[in-house]
Amino acid sequence: MADLHTTVGSLALPTPVLTASGCAAAGRELAPFVDLATIGGVVTKSIMAEPRSGRPTPRMVETPSGMLNSIGLQGPGVEVFLAEDLPWLLDQGARAVVSLAGGSTAEFVRLARRLARAWDDGLRPAAVEVNISCPNVANRGLVFACDPHSSAEVVRAVREALPPELPAWAKLSPDVTDIVAIAAAALDAGADALSLVNTTLGMAIDHTTLRPTLGGVTGGLSGPAIRPLALRCVYQVAAAFPGVPLVGIGGIRTGWDAVEFLAAGASAVQVGTVIFHDPSAPARVADQIGHALDDLGLACVSDAVGAAHRGLPGQERR
Repeated sequence: MADLHTTVGSLALPTPVLTASGCAAAGRELAPFVDLATIGGVVTKSIMAEPRSGRPTPRMVETPSGMLNSIGLQGPGVEVFLAEDLPWLLDQGARAVVSLAGGSTAEFVRLARRLARAWDDGLRPAAVEVNISCPNVANRGLVFACDPHSSAEVVRAVREALPPELPAWAKLSPDVTDIVAIAAAALDAGADALSLVNTTLGMAIDHTTLRPTLGGVTGGLSGPAIRPLALRCVYQVAAAFPGVPLVGIGGIRTGWDAVEFLAAGASAVQVGTVIFHDPSAPARVADQIGHALDDLGLACVSDAVGAAHRGLPGQERR
């Protein structure tokens, strides 16, 4: 089988498949189904500085080819995460990518500095994913990732607060007119890689009440319904910034889905919604990638990365 090893910047991974943030908490739910040390990595549920109860129920609803979630970043806060979840995850031998979320630049900085202290104490994740796809409470709820200046401000502040050796990935929102402009701002601010993309905003109406189904009215749409959108974002950013490490996210269910993202320019992918009905998906999709690369006559993941921009070996670019 083809070699599944890949890299996201300086981070080496045994396979190109990681979990997506919010779909497996800190990995405990997946441990009975997959060996966390053998998959590419576990991206944790986004953590915030303080405990958070989240949005009102109902919080999830199935949609055609996807689902809406309106969890609202519920979680125990960074201190519980560092005391219980991250040590457990590292003990499993997993490559932990810690997702950070905040309502202000100051909260992101507080989280990054706390992680830096934990790093000095020996709690060392593989990377940090800066979830700038959450609302900025200081700016009328505008999502950080919808504005180049806000995106850059958060990424720069987090990058400066983290240890230099700890990679910082910026997770971008698809709900923008020009994702290349947002990507440029994040990269200029020091992002080591980009995660593309977070959920896109949607809603559902209850057929019996004709009222919004979700307690929070709107929610994040994920699953196969957004895969073409996510794929387009990866392709555009890869075309604008050749060689920049990208992680593709959005509706990936199979190895061939993942290979499409590799061809678009990602060097790794994250699976999320599929985990809810197949918790073995991170391992299964990786295995399927290997078979897909074999079918294409490719020896390794890097042979597929960016193929949509240049064609396969021996093919003329079309």
